[in-house]
Amino acid sequence: MLSTLTRAATRRPLTVILLWLLFLLLGFGLGTGVFGRLSDDVPDVPGTESELADQYLSRTDPAGETVTAVVAGESVSDAAVRAQVERAVAEVRKIAGVAAVPDPYATPGLTARDGQALIIPVTFEGGLDDDAEADATDAAAERIRQIEAPEVHVSGGDLLGRQLGERAQEDVKNAELISLPVVLALLLVVFGGLRAAALPLVIAVSGIAGAFLALFAFSEVTDISVYAIQVTTMLGLGLAVDYALLMLVRFREERRHTDDVVEAVHRTVAAAGRTVLFSGLTVAVSLTGLLVFPSVFLRSMGLAVAAVVVVDMLAAVTLLPALLTKFGGKIPPARVRPDAEEGRLFARLARFAARRRIAVVATVVPVLLVLALPVAGLTINLGDARQLPASTEARQLYDTVEAHFPPGTGVSPVTVVVRPGTDPVTAERIGALSGAESRQLPGGSTVVEVRPPGSVDGEAATGLVERIRELRGDEPVEVTGSAARLVDFREMLAARAPWAAATVLAGIFVLLFAFTGSVLIPLRTIATTLLSLGAALGAVVWVFQDGHLAGLLGAEGLGALSLTAPPLIIAIAFGLAMDYELFILARMREARERGEDEREAVVTGLRRSGRVVTCAALLLAIVFGAFMTGGFSPILQIGLGLTLAVLIDATVVRMLLVPATMALLGRRAWWAPAPLRRIHDRFGLREAAAPAPGPPVATKV
Repeated sequence: MLSTLTRAATRRPLTVILLWLLFLLLGFGLGTGVFGRLSDDVPDVPGTESELADQYLSRTDPAGETVTAVVAGESVSDAAVRAQVERAVAEVRKIAGVAAVPDPYATPGLTARDGQALIIPVTFEGGLDDDAEADATDAAAERIRQIEAPEVHVSGGDLLGRQLGERAQEDVKNAELISLPVVLALLLVVFGGLRAAALPLVIAVSGIAGAFLALFAFSEVTDISVYAIQVTTMLGLGLAVDYALLMLVRFREERRHTDDVVEAVHRTVAAAGRTVLFSGLTVAVSLTGLLVFPSVFLRSMGLAVAAVVVVDMLAAVTLLPALLTKFGGKIPPARVRPDAEEGRLFARLARFAARRRIAVVATVVPVLLVLALPVAGLTINLGDARQLPASTEARQLYDTVEAHFPPGTGVSPVTVVVRPGTDPVTAERIGALSGAESRQLPGGSTVVEVRPPGSVDGEAATGLVERIRELRGDEPVEVTGSAARLVDFREMLAARAPWAAATVLAGIFVLLFAFTGSVLIPLRTIATTLLSLGAALGAVVWVFQDGHLAGLLGAEGLGALSLTAPPLIIAIAFGLAMDYELFILARMREARERGEDEREAVVTGLRRSGRVVTCAALLLAIVFGAFMTGGFSPILQIGLGLTLAVLIDATVVRMLLVPATMALLGRRAWWAPAPLRRIHDRFGLREAAAPAPGPPVATKV
């Protein structure tokens, strides 16, 4: 397959380039339409009690979504302010689609005790289509914002999703403006020339276009989280640079052995292209674990990110060869300095780790385990507006309410649907819960809303959900609301996580066996990768859950991680770690095929791949860091987790732990039982043998 793609790219490079240009236009044209379709509703899990009850309420409850406004900053009892508020309330009630707007002066709890703020909740009619609801929301928000007061904030409902979508679009734009110039500058240092440095950015732009287009396609059939934009874009950008860097380094090496550019391209794809192919497959397989979860959010994220990985992989093995065919003749070969040893630092590290293998393992493993200890206390929550940047309107509304109203004001209630036929005693017990308010629905059902103390996802709220579910027994009573969705999401994760892990580990094992022909190298790789992943996730828990040093990142300790962060960090970081492992293993295999013994093959593998792995990890960390400037706490968590996972894996694990464990295994590292060896000899995919190394290359890659 690779040879076919390469022949097509080198025979008709302009055609391939034009096809990719069309793809870019689609991505940045049609694909950017996804920004208007983003949802902030993450924890829904199809088939769970909370989701089924919510769907029932959507069909039968005459009340629809609610947006909330807060007016603050001066005495709201002032005659001029009161007149403005009352006029605004009266006019909002007349807007088509608005079901109810209570009088904030006459309704208990809507005016702050200090007299400096009031809340205006606007409830829309149930059953409105998306356009009608959006029109009503915009009209109501616009009218309320006309109130002249120091602070007027409106958010919630459909409005919140759009506000977050606009913020996500701005954050992606800013991250690209920050990361692309920095990446280009570093690539100029690495390659010493603008042509070679610019090519990875061309592939990176293709990855971004692929991210937008993939998300837009999935938005046609499912909800796309507001956080998906940053995650898929940062990964698409980072992996594209990784793959292009690997291919370009190999191309410059091959140019030392031939003056024929087309031949150098073919040899590059036959060697490094196979590594890119396997790397893309391993990242995609790592993300298949997300498909095991019934959560729409996790499944859509897994599919979208996998699609982006495939786009990056295809761009690296089709677009980049076409570009090299047209412009590669002007890219000089890697420089040669006869008095310099290629990758001397990495060779020394490999030899040191191999000689002191027991000491290295006995030092590195405990350190990584200590860093991973906070994972034992990991907990996930929905989070509240504190996860948002201070400049967002939803966060400003939250802070204003917190400053002027009692704790728990505005917290989403636990909603109980009491169906006809429920035992009256059970219904009476539920209705007698502290703070419960009841109303009848068409069809005979009763809705009981119980407002818990504390936050929407605190122990009091989730404990209330579990208490009501125990109280109802076998009666036709369903519990929904934000706290109930969190309880169901946690249960779903606990039930499906072992299956997801088994799926990913089995897939990675098969791919690594196909790549190496060994059964011990895949096991060793999985074990060392889990160590680096655990250390990175432990640091995220320590910072964002426990609150240590969170202020340095513009965040605060929230007592829990966002429920989006751990699954995505684990799935993506595991795949990225496989990336660098394959870069190194490919060079080790080449050395063994040239006749080097196991110890020297390990040294050669690190010597010839260490600079690429280090540069790739640094560039990826810069990309992730740029996306962390937006201020969304879940993105900060994911960005920090992936940055640490990449840096720990590419340095401590790949440069020390890998050569040490390979030296411990010795010749046994490449062992496989005879039946599996025969299977690999027949079906295994092999890295093309590289030519014998030429003179030592320069210190520049």
